[in-house]
Amino acid sequence: MQQKDVLPMKTEESDKRPTAAPAEIITGAEAVIRSLIAEGVDTIFGYPGGAIMPIYDALYDFQDKVHHILVRHEQGATHAAQGYARASGKVGVAFATSGPGATNLVTGLADAHMDSTPMVCITGQVAAALLGTDAFQETDVIGITMPITKWNIQVTRPEDIPGAIAKAFYIARNGRPGPVLVDITKNAQFGKLDFQYKACEHIRSYQPVPQLKQDAIAAAVELINNAKKPYILCGHGVLIAGAEKLLIEMAEKAQIPIASTLLGLSAVPVDHPCYVGYLGMHGNYGPNINTNECDVLIAIGMRFDDRITGDVNTYARQAKVVHIEIDKAEINKIIPADVAVHADAKAALEAMLPLVKPAKHEEWLQSFKEADKQEYEKVQHNELYPKEGMLKMAEVVRIISEQTEGRAILVTDVGQHQMVASRYYRFKDPNTNITSGGMGTMGFSLPAAMGAKVGAPEREVVAVIGDGCFQMTLQELGTIYQSEIGVKIVILNNNFLGMVRQWQQLFFDKRYSSTEMINPDFVQIAKGFYVPGRKVSERSEIEAAVKEMLDTKGAYLLEVVVEQEDNVFPMVPAGAPISSIRLE
Repeated sequence: MQQKDVLPMKTEESDKRPTAAPAEIITGAEAVIRSLIAEGVDTIFGYPGGAIMPIYDALYDFQDKVHHILVRHEQGATHAAQGYARASGKVGVAFATSGPGATNLVTGLADAHMDSTPMVCITGQVAAALLGTDAFQETDVIGITMPITKWNIQVTRPEDIPGAIAKAFYIARNGRPGPVLVDITKNAQFGKLDFQYKACEHIRSYQPVPQLKQDAIAAAVELINNAKKPYILCGHGVLIAGAEKLLIEMAEKAQIPIASTLLGLSAVPVDHPCYVGYLGMHGNYGPNINTNECDVLIAIGMRFDDRITGDVNTYARQAKVVHIEIDKAEINKIIPADVAVHADAKAALEAMLPLVKPAKHEEWLQSFKEADKQEYEKVQHNELYPKEGMLKMAEVVRIISEQTEGRAILVTDVGQHQMVASRYYRFKDPNTNITSGGMGTMGFSLPAAMGAKVGAPEREVVAVIGDGCFQMTLQELGTIYQSEIGVKIVILNNNFLGMVRQWQQLFFDKRYSSTEMINPDFVQIAKGFYVPGRKVSERSEIEAAVKEMLDTKGAYLLEVVVEQEDNVFPMVPAGAPISSIRLE
């Protein structure tokens, strides 16, 4: 197993794991489907092909128990499974055939691995006798995916299928979640076995939930109680652990400001008095500069990636660092911890909350508000409420946020629109921010949004996408139409690869090399897939257009033409200290 101590996904699904069932003689292909049903799987995203055809044939008899969604590209299957998992709290499942089908899963697997998303991918493989012969559509998918999965396995005998799938689900959902791949040869799918399914509940040498050490808790609490300027950094691990309420209680009790990472967004309502904003290269001004002003930095469920730290040699040098993290490999990897709490975020906060003393840090909290005023005057006011010129991305996001009351699931792609949406959408509820964080995968949003809508059909799901990103996976409009998935799609079209263009403007003397785009008619493309849509470019039209989109039953595409050379500020230049953050 590649991943070390990792974090538990708290879902009702884990309380419904099956017990042993009576044995019967069936094919390996049918055993795959029955094993998935036993694990509570209700949706599979996939694309059939020769090496996985026996499994698809078995699936035909179970259409009343498990729903298969035919994607238009295998990468779409993985991103849809990610969106489904993030919105539902369950393990996402994707199918693909061997060779190119399997290799098309690689980007989604790497994305899920970086962002701790539980997913099980099942691939077909050539018959065991043909392995290593360069048979038609044979690829070493195990070797390819080993670095980007939490665990993978090749199954060559039918009798090994139930155990492999049980283990796959246990590993994917327990500890720090992640993707698992099970590659099943064709002979194993055709072969017969005496089927009996038993859920995996333990793997020797794998301890997904570390034992909480009280001395570490006591040391962390002592630092917090003596702090003059304590500061909480909230990461994705808080949401995965279901620790949002505990985090807020601790912050309220001791009046500690909370900032969130990109994937930590939505853990705390943005209008909460202790919430001070979003960290990172394009995060808020106060949260970034005050990282180098705090005296105790409490990092919870986050990994100090380079977009947060900037130059690590100047990062929070004045502060004592408490790092609460379930993956031991992340502790002391980038920023040394004065107190390391190797634990699930919820378990750690439950232990700490009674010991943290009530406190007030009014001047410290006020310093964030003062920084907010500077940012609002220099950046936000003109971005959110421009009076002239072309539409700005921020004002579009503001209008979407207002009309959804901050309660939609927002699924963003990667680039300027992602940063703007993350900065200006007013998140109210947990787990309503779905984006590609660690990998930064262009093309993520459209398939992830359709997966999120399938996983949470009662929620409004809005995909905010750039014109470049949309063209990477736009074929999934066909999936959206065929499967009647009511996702709302907003394309912020500036006819550029916007983030790359911004860097070229600021750091490469406006040498716009291969970033300007001549785009197609997105609304006509959507109509070709029977998805209604509208294009707007005037400020006077945007509010009505957003309302029309949200009021439309089913899927809808709204293309908004925005300012071409609209930059995202604040900005920390790559590799610079976070104190070098620029407001303009």
